[in-house]
Amino acid sequence: MALRNVRKYGEEVLRKKSRPVEKIDDRLQVLLDDMLETMYHNNGVGLAAPQVGILKRAVVIDIGEGPVFLINPEIIEEEGFCVDEEGCLSIPGEAGSVKRPYRVKVKALNRAGEEITIEGEDFMARALCHEIDHLNGILFVDKIIESEE
Repeated sequence: MALRNVRKYGEEVLRKKSRPVEKIDDRLQVLLDDMLETMYHNNGVGLAAPQVGILKRAVVIDIGEGPVFLINPEIIEEEGFCVDEEGCLSIPGEAGSVKRPYRVKVKALNRAGEEITIEGEDFMARALCHEIDHLNGILFVDKIIESEE
């Protein structure tokens, strides 16, 4: 495993739409391992391939319950909403309030290429949405809402 450079706000790769993963091979496995190591090294809870300069639809997430690897993830259900603070490894030092679904269901492939469905509530739902947004060139700063004080 190796650390990858996390791309920063303003770099063009973060605004591009990622391509679907066509085959799950050794190169993809190395990428997923490197992404996980890079995420942990930077104290993150999620990382999408574009954040390390690779325009592939792959994400890793660990909100403290063990790593989740998702290939070609797609949100198939959303329910409710909540507003909470978000940050991003690609935009260090920035945070803002973002409205996200409270619960989501995501269809994806796992590392073995098997179709899986994962459901997340609250923080996990937020992480899933945040990382899937990265695959579409969307950053959390695009979704910051003004607080209602």
